[in-house]
Amino acid sequence: MNTNIRIQLSLMMFLEFFIWGAWFVTMGTYLSKNLGATGVQTGLAYQTQSIGAIIAPFIIGLIADRFFAAQRILGVLHLLGAAALWYASTQPNFDGFYPIILIYMVLYMPTLALVNAVSFRQMADPSKEFPNVRVLGTVGWVVAGLLIGYLSWETDNSLYNTYLMAAGASVILGVYSFFLPDTPPPKGKDDKVSISDLLGLDALGLLKNRSFLVFFFGSVLVSVPLAFYYNFTNQFLNESGMRGAAGKMSMGQMSEVAFLLVLPWLLARWGVKKMLLIGMVAWALRYLLFSFGDTGANYWMLVLGILLHGVCYDFFFVTGQIYTDQKAGARFKSAAQGLITLATYGVGMFIGSYISGIVVDTYVADGGHDWHKIWLAPAGIALAVLAGFALFFRQESETQENLNTN
Repeated sequence: MNTNIRIQLSLMMFLEFFIWGAWFVTMGTYLSKNLGATGVQTGLAYQTQSIGAIIAPFIIGLIADRFFAAQRILGVLHLLGAAALWYASTQPNFDGFYPIILIYMVLYMPTLALVNAVSFRQMADPSKEFPNVRVLGTVGWVVAGLLIGYLSWETDNSLYNTYLMAAGASVILGVYSFFLPDTPPPKGKDDKVSISDLLGLDALGLLKNRSFLVFFFGSVLVSVPLAFYYNFTNQFLNESGMRGAAGKMSMGQMSEVAFLLVLPWLLARWGVKKMLLIGMVAWALRYLLFSFGDTGANYWMLVLGILLHGVCYDFFFVTGQIYTDQKAGARFKSAAQGLITLATYGVGMFIGSYISGIVVDTYVADGGHDWHKIWLAPAGIALAVLAGFALFFRQESETQENLNTN
């Protein structure tokens, strides 16, 4: 891959995740402060991510894989998405906002697969070249958070600007996409595509393996407390009095990059099970830190809870993707990854978004929330999943040998 193409793809990734990070992190605060949304309504708004994740395989499989070049579909989806984000910023209440953000997430979630497809097609060795391109996406998310904090949109009660900023970036990426390297559809329009192909159901045979079955259900269940973090952390930090909360939260993505760099070294030495368990421990610890932290003497707890994001995400989800790849074999690699994505961002986050909204509404207090009690709920869920996973998951020796040789 030559330097010009690498720069093109890196900018694409930067914009892709800048757009998402520009509004998604602060949506809970925006809905609560500006639209008077309840916790359940906020959960429903974040649930649109899961709905988009469930629908995305159909858009990719039925359209991108058969009829049109990936970069053209990417451009169209982002241009339509820009209009949706702008329109969402004009809505005066939740009832008007929700259907617009639902439409947007149905448009946006397929683009996550499309930017990967465009990238992989240009690479001779994706395992070595892709991380250096993908990391710019995390940088884009971080920059979005830092900008929001620098511009004080949270404290100035002007978070509607986040949707306008994301819409502007979406227009730029929409136009830019048409100038990306050509990525024609891999299949002909007459090729048959089954529902099993689209949802990765061909990989269901992996569930016959006891260890993978435990991992699969563990992935679904651990995504439930994950939803608490994405949906309500920014609102919690703002209610607690943290200035520039979105910018502070970007430290989580910075730690994600750092831990991602050392992940192969740690995985080779500790193995899959220890890595997954450490990731689950980090989830529980993070929520306990949030529960007992404050912006006074225990401010360090809030900061440490944010910084644990790298351990939480990389140790469980990235390690889980590697484990899935090893278990799937050559035939079902894509299907297996699709199945895990559907289970986590689809089913797990869908359930978690609903539960988190109910919990937050249960502990409304003095015009705010009793966050101490709220964060104990996901901490308890994470600990329960951890106990079950530690008890029932068994790592096969041959899997570890394969991981250590890579």
